[in-house]
Amino acid sequence: MAKGKYQKWLEPENLILLDGWARDGLTDDQIAKNMGISRDTLHEWKKKYSDISDTLKKGKEVVDYEVENALLQSALDGNTTAQIFWLKNRRPDKWREKPANEDTSALEKLDEVLKEVRENAVHSETK
Repeated sequence: MAKGKYQKWLEPENLILLDGWARDGLTDDQIAKNMGISRDTLHEWKKKYSDISDTLKKGKEVVDYEVENALLQSALDGNTTAQIFWLKNRRPDKWREKPANEDTSALEKLDEVLKEVRENAVHSETK
């Protein structure tokens, strides 16, 4: 029986290679191409083989932290675009562009009821 292609990628030296590609910021499409497989196959292997999934997660996490740190440093250095991005994502309660849509249907219904009550009261007084 032929050895599965996935087994090659479970070997320590190839897991290191996957980790490096993930830390370099490669997408899953690019990593799959480097591995000689389709993105769908990589997705299946990530579900089946925790070593592959964990290695890619760990590598991507490292680069995500590096980008986060660079963004923060850029914001602290006075880059207003970075500052705006940071605040909108970290403090959306204070810095979102549009206020959250409030459900005003209950208030509108109450206004309608009060209007009817007033109209009925005025109509009763005129009789």
